Amino acid sequence: MTADAPHRASVWLLDADALADETLDSYAAWLDASERERLVRFQRPARRRQFLGGRVLARLALGHVLGAEPSAIRLLDRPGAAPLLASPSAPAAGFSNSHSGRWVACAVSGSSKLGLDIERIDASRDIDALAAQAFDADRQAWLTTRPAETRVRDFYGLWSRAEAQFKLDMPAGSVFELSTPELAIVLCCGRMLDKPPALELRTLSALPPPACAPAPTRSRPKTSS
Repeated sequence: MTADAPHRASVWLLDADALADETLDSYAAWLDASERERLVRFQRPARRRQFLGGRVLARLALGHVLGAEPSAIRLLDRPGAAPLLASPSAPAAGFSNSHSGRWVACAVSGSSKLGLDIERIDASRDIDALAAQAFDADRQAWLTTRPAETRVRDFYGLWSRAEAQFKLDMPAGSVFELSTPELAIVLCCGRMLDKPPALELRTLSALPPPACAPAPTRSRPKTSS
């Protein structure tokens, strides 16, 4: 990317539960060996869908930004940490995955490191207990000042901001809230962007099966002269 190219990012959102199993499974061939090994170890179907949906969405988003075939995107799997883009080589590019409930998301940029977090807003959870476990005294105090009608959403927004900043692992040049009625969505970017990121809802269709290889041509048996 040249110095005068625009610095932009987008967030792709996928409803994994809206996909038929055979549709999502048709993309498993895009995964490398280590990712496939992780995939088969998931015991809960929902977690399996989150993982596979996230890796597929990351490849689609990165392929779109980098001008590469999604199936050619190689991700370096790191147990306990976010994957890294292994190929094609794009040192300035950044991406970050997140999932919550049926939703899977991926933020992608050709020129900035990213940290993304999404959280499904659930008013039935004990947000005071969660805040006591996750937030420092200042954040807990701020939460107590929020109006009752927005307090649950404010909690999830604060939670998502902290998680997104943690994933970025560097000072944020810009922070964006892209929340929907169901989700708190926060994106932290390593640099200032030229325009706010777009939130894009994506769908998937089943990949066509690989073309059958032509049958080998059989040579005619030689006849004796």
